[in-house]
Amino acid sequence: MTKASPRTARDEEPEPSVTVADTGDAEAAGEETAVSGYRGPVPGNSPESPASVHLSGTGDATATNGAIAVSGYVHTLTVQHAPREPASWPHQVGVIPSPARAFQHRVEADRLRAAVESGGTAVLSQVLTGMGGVGKTQLAADYARAAWDDGGLDVLVWVTASAQSSVVSAYAQAGVELCRADPENPEHAAKQFLAWLALKPGQRPCRWLIVLDDIADPNDLIVHPEDPGNRYSLWPPTGPNGRTLLTTRRRDAALFGDGRRRIEVGLFTPDESVAYLTAALHAHGRTEPADQLAVLGADLGHLPLALAQAAAYLIDSGKTAATYRDLLADRATTLTDLTPDALPDEQATALAAAWSLSIDRADTLRSAGLARPMLHLASLLDANGIPQDVLTGDVARAHLAAHRTTAGPGRRRRPKWWPSRRQRSAAPVPPDEAFGALRVLDRLSLIDHQPGTPHQAVRVHQLIQRATRDTLSPHQHDQAARTVADALVAAWPRIERDTDLAQALRTNSTALTKYAEDAMYRPDAHPVLYRTGRSLGESGQVTAAIEYFDRLTTSIRSRLGADHPDTLTTRNNLASWRGEAGDAAGAAQAFADLLADRKRVLGPDHPNTLTTRNNLAIVRGEAGDAAGAAQAFADLLEHTVRVLGPDHPTALTTRSNLAFWRGEAGDAAGAAQAFADLLADRKRVLGPDHPDTLTTRSNLATMRGRAGDAAGAARAFADLLADRKRVLGPDHPDTLTTRNNLALWRGEAGDAAGAARAFADLLEHTVRVLGPDHPDTLSTRSNLATMRGQAGDAAGAAQAFADLLEHTVRVLGPDHPDTLTTRGNLAFWRGEAGDAAGAARAFADLLEHTVRALGPDHSLVPLVRHNIDRWQKEAERTPGTSGNDRS
Repeated sequence: MTKASPRTARDEEPEPSVTVADTGDAEAAGEETAVSGYRGPVPGNSPESPASVHLSGTGDATATNGAIAVSGYVHTLTVQHAPREPASWPHQVGVIPSPARAFQHRVEADRLRAAVESGGTAVLSQVLTGMGGVGKTQLAADYARAAWDDGGLDVLVWVTASAQSSVVSAYAQAGVELCRADPENPEHAAKQFLAWLALKPGQRPCRWLIVLDDIADPNDLIVHPEDPGNRYSLWPPTGPNGRTLLTTRRRDAALFGDGRRRIEVGLFTPDESVAYLTAALHAHGRTEPADQLAVLGADLGHLPLALAQAAAYLIDSGKTAATYRDLLADRATTLTDLTPDALPDEQATALAAAWSLSIDRADTLRSAGLARPMLHLASLLDANGIPQDVLTGDVARAHLAAHRTTAGPGRRRRPKWWPSRRQRSAAPVPPDEAFGALRVLDRLSLIDHQPGTPHQAVRVHQLIQRATRDTLSPHQHDQAARTVADALVAAWPRIERDTDLAQALRTNSTALTKYAEDAMYRPDAHPVLYRTGRSLGESGQVTAAIEYFDRLTTSIRSRLGADHPDTLTTRNNLASWRGEAGDAAGAAQAFADLLADRKRVLGPDHPNTLTTRNNLAIVRGEAGDAAGAAQAFADLLEHTVRVLGPDHPTALTTRSNLAFWRGEAGDAAGAAQAFADLLADRKRVLGPDHPDTLTTRSNLATMRGRAGDAAGAARAFADLLADRKRVLGPDHPDTLTTRNNLALWRGEAGDAAGAARAFADLLEHTVRVLGPDHPDTLSTRSNLATMRGQAGDAAGAAQAFADLLEHTVRVLGPDHPDTLTTRGNLAFWRGEAGDAAGAARAFADLLEHTVRALGPDHSLVPLVRHNIDRWQKEAERTPGTSGNDRS
């Protein structure tokens, strides 16, 4: 039997030879052993004297280069070789990655090199964290290379730390080379090296740097976590002479603290992207226009990995940056199609696969199996900010439950499908598990999750989104898209009190349509398309709403046909917002054309046909024909009652519109009586607290005021305000409208100063709830200015309307009826402030603008003519006026 202990030879010294003779012939070289014949016990080499051994009487045997040759039988042979001497300093273990082509110096590199924190504490451990592809490894390599070249290190250890075994092996190698550790026991060698790093009394100080590159799991730095007796940490010890640098995609709390400085590695800046692409292409004799490189950098989200592979693709293929951008924008092209045949800069992973391992790992963490389907949803929304409620609401949680990739610990797997058995949908996952899925994706740098900013809580890099979408089959893609659309609609409040949320929802709807437009029309137009356009109009962006519905009408008509119900619905929306923009005549014509088509396609009794008749009557009234609108509603009411019955909500709404336009036509008392009758029926049918019942009370109070009872109207609005606060809350738009009407009728009742104070308070509240650009906010500012004028401050009212006009033009446009009304109010109060001639000229200019914008038959035209005549006469009666406009 032969037992050989490990030997460590010094490369610079010759190896001894061993000869065994007199037992037969045997030769061995290197690490081999030759045995021939029989021999008794043979002494081996001692550690102090690795000389040759000669045995005789059994035959001859010779070994060279440190080998052993035995001839004959040897009972026991023990050979010990002299241990290797520790490597001299400076010494490097592991290979630092080569510098990337066109390496960009970044602000993160400066932060790495900062030796102390702002408070003067030395930084000994640093953690570079960020999503895959941002260049963490290159930053770490640049830092390590500079530290080594500057002569500031005695020992540098570079560890590719993607698995625990890799860390242990690297430490073991360092232990063998620096500490005479036994290479046959890697774990013991690794612990020996870690112990050696800790400075001992009387030991020569060693300046060391250990780089742990690409830690995939914080638990990889704990060996034997389940065995307290053998458990130990792979974190290097903290000491004044040593530094540790770790790179990782993870953001787990376990990686930070204990004096470790966290450095978040972000994307290239736009300038860095252009500089990188320019240098990388120039090195191969290629040039591209700077503007094309700038937009290419933006298309790739300024991700260093993507820029490097794009540059390599351009060089290898000979294509231009513009062509590459076209391919990138083509939904039929995947990221894999744009991968160069050979990856640059020693990269091991193509862009399309850069995050696959992170997603796999995320799916194993709590909440297990939800990270991947959550990322599927997020990949179809706005990369720059997704409201958290969209991804954690009922719709999204039902999707997560149905598409969970694993059963998860302690969970039952979904049953297999049996053709003869009715299947039930999985119950939505709990909200905390959906939230946990977002946290897991954040921990692995696949998303940025900031719960404190709920309207833009989730951000995802656009290329992670693209890579995720590329993994979906067409059916999965469309299914996920319709789910996301449902989730957006579910998260969209009926009343948009929060303008930031509304904007975020519109932006995400636009992104969804960009990524999955076809799915939005299969099998029909998804409601989110209508909700997005309506939100634009409700936020005061009426012109944008018109443009949106015009495009949507064209798109739906081309996809579903001219007579499809969705096409007709979109035309209805387009006509409605034209009316809101002040084009009452154009809206009336559009509704008339739509009515003919709905009668033909749906029939005269269809609810949508009746709705179109309702809308046509409204815009006719808004165009100035109040009596014609009242007659149209009278005819419509008869038809509606016959088709739907007298208590149907549509019939009650038609009665409300009929009463309103009777009042607008001059019969305020008759309108008040009609609203009183309607109020009794709505209480009976809907209940006293229904929003429509409360609206009827509001209309009744208004008509009583117009009929001459301003004080009674004010009292009615005060009572209504208490109920609306109770039912709807103080911030509901209808509650704010009631406060507006209460202040207005208090002013009409003679308390202009009190009304002005009420409007000032209301304005502050309205701006906070609805935002400064909301139409109701602009209306409140108008009413406040009016009441200030009626309270005696005509000049202040004129100045307020001048300020409001500038704002209104910006928000609504110069031709909107509200803008023209504001111009009229400004002219009026200038006249009241003493500039009658200036007011007359302003009204004359307004008349020309109103006729051009709204037509000669609009209801504003006679009012403007009346004011021209009034202020011209006032100017003639007031000699000595300057005739100058005042603001």
